[in-house]
Amino acid sequence: MTIDQLTQSLAPLTLEESLQWLAQQFGPATVFSTSFGQEDQVIYDAIARQQLPIRVFTLDTGRLFPETYELMDRTRSRYPQQTFATFFPQTERVQNLVDAKGFHSFYDSVDNRKECCGIRKLEPLRRALAGATVWITGLRAEQSDARADLPQVEWDAAHQVFKFHPLLGWSYAQVTDYLQAHRVPDNPLHRRGFVSIGCQPCTRAIEPGEHPRAGRWWWEQSKKECGLHG
Repeated sequence: MTIDQLTQSLAPLTLEESLQWLAQQFGPATVFSTSFGQEDQVIYDAIARQQLPIRVFTLDTGRLFPETYELMDRTRSRYPQQTFATFFPQTERVQNLVDAKGFHSFYDSVDNRKECCGIRKLEPLRRALAGATVWITGLRAEQSDARADLPQVEWDAAHQVFKFHPLLGWSYAQVTDYLQAHRVPDNPLHRRGFVSIGCQPCTRAIEPGEHPRAGRWWWEQSKKECGLHG
């Protein structure tokens, strides 16, 4: 199947319909990555309510907020019919990084930060995507300038998978309305100014009027991505 064919098939469908269609077409070769942010919780709920054979996974970097771990457990309890796999970084690689550069080398340079992301996120992601045909994400166009022009379906050459962003055109209000309507658990940090939540040392609350991604790697002036999505 080509990108054009996939795009044409998915474009007119609702969130629930698009997930159903992918599950029917590709089964467990359709995977969804969740970091348990609000957008991801919307997609998780839609998969779980429909009991679709979509493989769900998360990446545990070892540096997440306690509230994120608590949300993982609350989500598991809320949707006993839907499991998720947790992928961890390789212990030896983390140990070597810490031994060589300490626990907070990512503050020292962009290269160091990307090295940490590579060890804690990108390598586990490669393992998590093994055997996948379609990778579903919770990206939205208004989250950052880098995501504003994303197509809803794209080809990820690095991982050799199609990426599908079902919430790409959703507004933040649509996300929160969905969460409320379906009583979906979310992270209490969102109500304390944390919009985009990643690793604890690399995330801060944002001030009113700041860009949603301003709280990620706030000490850097460069593009605010870790490499998972560009």
